[in-house]
Amino acid sequence: MISSILGIADGWVALVFLLCLGSALLCVVYSALNWNRGDDSVSTADVKWEKEEVEVEKHLTD
Repeated sequence: MISSILGIADGWVALVFLLCLGSALLCVVYSALNWNRGDDSVSTADVKWEKEEVEVEKHLTD
C-alpha cells in the first residue's frame, strides 16, 4: 500500500499528505498559466481613493 511506502502508518494521514502535495502542484500550475495574463485596469474609484489617501497622510504628518 502507498502509506507503507511513504512510511506513514495511518491511511488518513497519507491521504492528507498526498492532498497537500496535490494542492501545491495545482497552485504551481495555476500560477504558471496566469503568469503574464495582465493587470487589472485602474478605475476612477481607485484614482479617487489614492488622492484621498495622499491627503490624509499629508494631514497626519502636519
